[in-house]
Parts: sequence; structure tokens; C-alpha cells
Amino acid sequence: MTDPRMTRRRFLAALGGTAALTLWPGLSPAATGGAQTRLLVVLLRGAMDGLHLLPPSDDADYRRLRGALAVADAQPLDGHFGLHPKLSFAHGLYAQRELLPIVAVAPPYHQRSHFDAQDCLENGTAAPGGARDGWIGRCIGAMAADEGVAIAQVMPLAMRGSTRAELWSPPLPRPVPDALMQQLQPLYAADPALAPMFADAMAEADMDRSDGARGAFRLPEAMAAAAKRMQGAQAARIGFVEDTGWDTHRGQQAALERKFGELDAGLRAYREGIGDDWVRSVVVVVTEFGRTAAANGSAGTDHGVGGMALLAGGAVRGGRVGGDWPGLSPSALHEGRDLRPTTDLRALFKGVLASHLRVPEAALETRIFPDSRAVRPLDGLLRA
Repeated sequence: MTDPRMTRRRFLAALGGTAALTLWPGLSPAATGGAQTRLLVVLLRGAMDGLHLLPPSDDADYRRLRGALAVADAQPLDGHFGLHPKLSFAHGLYAQRELLPIVAVAPPYHQRSHFDAQDCLENGTAAPGGARDGWIGRCIGAMAADEGVAIAQVMPLAMRGSTRAELWSPPLPRPVPDALMQQLQPLYAADPALAPMFADAMAEADMDRSDGARGAFRLPEAMAAAAKRMQGAQAARIGFVEDTGWDTHRGQQAALERKFGELDAGLRAYREGIGDDWVRSVVVVVTEFGRTAAANGSAGTDHGVGGMALLAGGAVRGGRVGGDWPGLSPSALHEGRDLRPTTDLRALFKGVLASHLRVPEAALETRIFPDSRAVRPLDGLLRA
């Protein structure tokens, strides 16, 4: 049976440079990246704690701020930073120079609302509400012979703006009846250790229901699904995956052990699923903002500003830690409480799009990331 999407991709590929000139004057066929490169963007919704993922283990300020929450058994990277022990596959990628952590990054929005920060990150502008479509969708619109795929329940803002971005969602899981949850609540409430985790799970379930049932697909399966739909010469070249559950106000240690394990399994699933296209792949893992430098009184962290990002893939120039580290001394912290961001996430995205997908700089600073000429693309992210 003929796959209509495959036929459509071949048709668009046949249009080649003519379509590129029609959709975006000045964007040549060469600019659409003819080497069959792949880009997967993974958004961790809820504000992943970058200082727990990539702890500066030898930093006295880090140990002072985190106390019992400090990661003591991180896998060493460069003598200063280490990876959380649950990220063993990612650590192997680092050893193969296929993983590049980027420190102290954030979107232009420097407040602490999840929804505003995610909106800013996805719309690609300098502010929440700055656009009704997303930077990935606009990028796909610029690349006439290419398509994108989002692994999500509803089309994410980041992918909106292109008719060539398709949505693939897994079957919805059978929900746990509210009556059963009400019966379980007093049982968990009696246990001081489990009660906060049960409350967080209930809050996350409420957020999923109000936001189109996001989080219905575990991250490893979602990244495996993305690999399946991005593997091969005629497949989508740009993908998007999202995951929830990263808002760790309480009981962070156990919660992030599970979530980091899922992220690590997701990287492995994409690596195995994409096959020979791994050498031409970049996976960008981002979150909407960071978390407080200091632990709170509930063995967790609160909303912050500066965060971390990860680049993985055979096309990445890894085996090092990138970005400008500001430190965690009292005078270095943003507003006296958060890691200070030193890199605009748009600079990271621009660097990948320019080097990996060969998107022209003029398109990046006017159409894909409007009014962003002052934000220079990060250099040296990818192999020559």
C-alpha cells in the first residue's frame, strides 16, 4: 500500500529549488541542507534542574547551596562538571564526543511562569505572546523540500506555522478513575515521605488533563517513535518531542532519578532507532528555565532562571562542556537566588540551524527568530 506522506515528500523533493524560491525568496536549494541532516528538539516541560543534571561537583558554593541535595556521585566530565549517575548512556556519548552540555542558558524571558517561559521558548521571539506560530514551524516553512513531525497529543506551539509539520500521537492511556484516586489519597497522606510525591502526581495529572493530555507517552517511547518517523532518505528531517513532570518542588532526588533515567533511555532509543542517520543527527534537549541554586525546605528546588541544555548526536562536536559559566557565588547569582543566564537559547538554536540545516543568517534573524539580529549564533557546536 502506498504511503501518501511518502509520495508527498518525493513530490516536494522533486520541486527542489523552485519551491524554495517560491516560499522564501533568496533561500537556495543548497541552503536547505541537502546532506539529509536530522534535527530532533526535546522540550522538558516543568523546568528541569540543570544543576542536578550537570552538577559542578568541585564547587564549594554548589555544595553549600544544595546541602543534602547535592549530587555526590556524578560521573566526571571535565574536572569541574559531572553528569548525574542515571545518565550513563549520555556519559558514554560524551566519551565518544557526541554529547555537548551547554551551561547557563535561558530564553529571553527571565521571569518564573512555566507557561510564559514555554511560550517564549517555542514562539522564538523575545517575549511571551510574541508570535502565534513557532520557530520550528517557520523553519520548516523555509525548507521547501522537507517536513517535520511532532510526537505529542496536540500540535505544540513550536511546530505551528507550517502545513508540512505533521502530528503523531500514541493511543491515550486508560485514566485512573477519580474515585480510586480519592480513596488512595488518605492512605498516602498518612505517610510523610509519600504524601508530597502523591500530591505532585495529582497536580501533574491535572495539568495533563487541562493541556491536552500531555505526558501520556513516556519519553523513551516518544523518542523511539520520533526516530522511526525520521529514519531514511524520504523521512521527516525535523522532529519535536515533549515530556512533562520536571517541576520538582518536593522530593527531587527520587523524582529526578526516575526522570533522568527516562531521558537517558530516550537518547538510547533515538540513537538505536535512527540507525545510520545518527551520524547526521543533532538532538537538542531544552527546558523553559532553571531552578533555584539553593535547595528549599522540602528537599526540592523552586522556579529559577538560568538552566542547562544538551546537544547529542553524531554531528555534534562534543566531549566538552560549552557555554559561559558564571559561577554560584552570592555576587554571581541572578537576583541573589538563581544561576545567571549567559546564553540566549535563540543563539543555541540559531547555531544549530545555521551549521546543521544550512539556514541563512538573514532568514534566522528576521523570519525564524524575528528581530534577533543582536543574538549571534553560537559557533563550534557541530563537527566540521
